[in-house]
Amino acid sequence: MSSLVLPAPKSSAPYSVFSRCSLARPSFIHGQSFAPMAVKCELTEPLNGKPIVPVLNDQMLPKFPQSKRSENAVNKNSNNRIKIFSGTANSALSQEIAWYMGLNLGKIRIKRFADGEIYVQLQESVRGCDVYLVQPTCPPANENIMELLVMIDACRRASAKNITAVIPYFGYARADRKTQGRESIAAKLLANLITESGADRVLACDLHSGQSMGYFDIPVDHVYCQPVILDYLASKKICSNDLVVVSPDVGGVARARAFAKKLSDAPLAIVDKRRHGHNVAEVMNLIGDVKGKVAVMVDDMIDTAGTIAKGAALLHEEGAREVYACSTHAVFSIFQ
Repeated sequence: MSSLVLPAPKSSAPYSVFSRCSLARPSFIHGQSFAPMAVKCELTEPLNGKPIVPVLNDQMLPKFPQSKRSENAVNKNSNNRIKIFSGTANSALSQEIAWYMGLNLGKIRIKRFADGEIYVQLQESVRGCDVYLVQPTCPPANENIMELLVMIDACRRASAKNITAVIPYFGYARADRKTQGRESIAAKLLANLITESGADRVLACDLHSGQSMGYFDIPVDHVYCQPVILDYLASKKICSNDLVVVSPDVGGVARARAFAKKLSDAPLAIVDKRRHGHNVAEVMNLIGDVKGKVAVMVDDMIDTAGTIAKGAALLHEEGAREVYACSTHAVFSIFQ
């Protein structure tokens, strides 16, 4: 039978953890003596030549630690490991997302100092949680972008397991290439800022171009609002023979063609447009027939609405019975 010699307890009361203990007399091994009072615990038979060390179990622990451990286990299972936090850009959208998922928005404190600096503090623990930060970079774009970066940094320093930046409106997406000399590619710069701030994943809606996903060094989920727009148009009960899909410029032909295939392969029309500068568009003429039909004009985003407004006016002049302008952020009727 194997034995294990442990130092004697400070008090003379019997040590209740070990059930089979006895006081051992002083012993000598190779000229060295142990403490005069030691506890000798007899263990079970050795397994494969090694003694089995006793393990504390639930029967040996006092009732208070047992109940506390059970309470923590229940709280751990009851707490949701998914946290959704909202920035100040679009709190109504964040609230609807949380309501749809059956969750409550996480408690977060966001304020501005007198000089415009942004302060963010999480009001609840996110340790080991999957955190989703809903913050579109709509106007004012620079403030909302900086707020998103500070929120990501706060979650990273709070030991969140995964941080996903949900960006329905991705700012600077149009600056995704160099069309002239000495231009910046701001979309790549913004991707680097989001990555370096600590985000693990990005969820964006209808990016200006597909190559923007390649600017990130982290996974990007690119979702489309096309099903929502199609459901809206289906509720209008428009006859497929009276429908025509219109691209507001030559660059959006591929987007409009993919949209037309979803609408029973509807015919396609193109607005010939020339730009004289940023946010300045001059509509020239229409390629295609829209007379007496319902025109659905599809664009990727609406900024000043100059292109959509002039395109809708041209379609109305060409005899369109009804015009719908669709973008990633709005579906509305212009002329009926």
